[in-house]
Amino acid sequence: MAKETKPITTFEDSFEKLDIRVGKIISVEEEMRTHKPTYKMTVDFGKYGSRVSYGRFTQHPTEEVVGRRVLGVLNFEPRQMGPVTSEVLILGVQYPKAESGEATFVSPDVDAKLGSKLF
Repeated sequence: MAKETKPITTFEDSFEKLDIRVGKIISVEEEMRTHKPTYKMTVDFGKYGSRVSYGRFTQHPTEEVVGRRVLGVLNFEPRQMGPVTSEVLILGVQYPKAESGEATFVSPDVDAKLGSKLF
């Protein structure tokens, strides 16, 4: 039996309000001050500038993360994560067979232009 989904909404009340754009991770380092192991990633969004994101993408080796294109939500308020603040939400999904919260990236299959809008 299929699981229930969230209530139906309109494009105008949801997706249209999000500013989701392509970025490129230009640096990554392990962050140990958060509750669980996290990466601090600096992401270049082209004409939208660079922003810092903290995320639990730690199943990926750091050398695999640098240079990767990702999708980020640019118009969320910064989010406090313990002693650090994440400026952009990088989209991800549950990493297979990892503990809850460990993510893998949602990425374009090609080297899309930095700052390109998801539609």
